[in-house]
Amino acid sequence: MFNKLQQKWLAIKLITRMDKPIGTYLLLWPTYWALWIASDGWPNLHLLMVFSLGVFIMRSAGCVINDIADIKVDGQVERTKNRPLISGLMTKAQAINLFGVLIGCALGLVLTLSWPTIYLSVVAFVLASSYPFMKRYTQLPQVVLGAAFSWGMIMAFSETMGEIPLIAWLLFSANLLWTVAYDTMYAMVDREDDLKIGVKSTAILFNNHDKRIIGFLQITVLGLLFTVGDMLAFGWPFQLSLVVCAGLFSYQQLLISNRERDKCFQAFLHNHWVGMIIFIGIFIEYL
Repeated sequence: MFNKLQQKWLAIKLITRMDKPIGTYLLLWPTYWALWIASDGWPNLHLLMVFSLGVFIMRSAGCVINDIADIKVDGQVERTKNRPLISGLMTKAQAINLFGVLIGCALGLVLTLSWPTIYLSVVAFVLASSYPFMKRYTQLPQVVLGAAFSWGMIMAFSETMGEIPLIAWLLFSANLLWTVAYDTMYAMVDREDDLKIGVKSTAILFNNHDKRIIGFLQITVLGLLFTVGDMLAFGWPFQLSLVVCAGLFSYQQLLISNRERDKCFQAFLHNHWVGMIIFIGIFIEYL
């Protein structure tokens, strides 16, 4: 009995990527950017808890639906060949049930918010649920992922301010483009496998221009964030955070320079620091 429970817990932990929190970080930091700016640096405890838990739950749900969508191809990709649905640690029916439970928990959190934000959460659900299937129909699945990873920012402004100002959309755009940049690095890891099995990605679309396009996206992200800081009259702490991030982006370019799998994955993981540094800059501005 105990061994079965251990096995079930291991399957849940692996399919929700609890052992790999990078996705949670990449979703959480931008959400905090929006919460802090929308609340002038003082988000109330209720919203902080709802959005923090919501990030964790929706990231977990996104991982589960991703594995369900990729059940026929994960076994052909080196990086994903040992995932729970491939190894038999969890069945497809169990994964679908887990996805339903996670979405139910997310719905419970959303129902504590205002109706406009509840309506916006429907878009979040559609984006999170559809992204895993986009790689079969479009060369730009990373754009859908970027929208999914950024929609919580729109919800944060809606709930906190009762409106969605221009700054919210600038932050949304910056985060969407940043997501495309780092997820293209992630897709570069699987590019050879994806070409063999017919899965689409920006890494395949950009081809030999991948590094230049990632660089252009990173510069655009910094420009959008600088514009946000200028509109909010932010001072040196935020500006310094952008300078540091420019250095981090430069380091990532060095990592992906030879398109080595391990280095591309390292560059992807490195984006956690980008999100954190920008948040620190915003946090200090409101002290």
